[in-house]
Amino acid sequence: MLRFSYGRFLETPLNENLLLSSVTGAGGLAGNVFGAFAVAPLEPGRRNEYDAGFEQALGHKVSVMGDYFWKFTNNGFDVDTLFSTPLTFPITWSKSKLDGFGIRANLLNTHGFTVYSVMGHARARYFPPENGGVIFNSPVNTQVFRIDHDQAFQQTTHIQYQFPKRGPWLGLTWQYQSGLVAGSVPDLASVLALDGDQQAAIGFFCGSQVATLTNPITSCTVPFPQWGATRVRIPAPGTENDDTNPPRITPRHLFDLGAGMDNVLHTDRYKVNVQFTVINLTNKQPLYNFLSTFSGTHFVTPRVWQGQIKLVF
Repeated sequence: MLRFSYGRFLETPLNENLLLSSVTGAGGLAGNVFGAFAVAPLEPGRRNEYDAGFEQALGHKVSVMGDYFWKFTNNGFDVDTLFSTPLTFPITWSKSKLDGFGIRANLLNTHGFTVYSVMGHARARYFPPENGGVIFNSPVNTQVFRIDHDQAFQQTTHIQYQFPKRGPWLGLTWQYQSGLVAGSVPDLASVLALDGDQQAAIGFFCGSQVATLTNPITSCTVPFPQWGATRVRIPAPGTENDDTNPPRITPRHLFDLGAGMDNVLHTDRYKVNVQFTVINLTNKQPLYNFLSTFSGTHFVTPRVWQGQIKLVF
């Protein structure tokens, strides 16, 4: 089966602080007193979106499906934050290009085994100039850049075995993510400007010195790669590029293990199911994102043990 779709969309500006973010002329915020960059009010964006996909059975047990999307927006919308506050102001970029793919493969029950794997890629690029926002000097970016939705590759694979005669089941989930863009730490100077909590979050080190909450690193003179971060990949000096080589979260592998049994008592009317799960089996402590505009900084969930008893009636 093949499928294809096309969409044409009109994207209205975000409402919050829209007035302060736009230049409204005489009778409004004349003279651009709040610092909105450029001289034009924010206008709606216009997007062309294409989606193409397929689905194919490979024999009686395996099926594969995939999709590719491409979104091109003139006057692409984004938001600007006021320093480190939660105040946001709508902005637009000249255009944005987002594309990527997703693939899923399924193996139906074969001698008790079932398997599925989902993988994908997402590229999210924005192009200047910028319009709107609350900026007090010049645009933040002067070249094409990637936002923190951008990730080269991610995948999730789940393998499960069901013992015969309605016995228990065992399941293992493997996740891999190559790392989202972390644009706030493009070089050593930006890392040294962070506080101790932020430096400790990314695992910043300078030689043998490691940043902690109470002892941030304020200067570092050792050559690269004797300085760096364990949870963020900072490009080597002189190689950072907001489009082709931005800083990213360090890649990670995570494993979850589960076991359970359905209808433990083998009854017909009332059924009892039990399940036990270990999330992040190896107890790794990587970052999911760092200083994201909306969500801030998040670590991956540490090892968690979960037990569940379910009554079905």
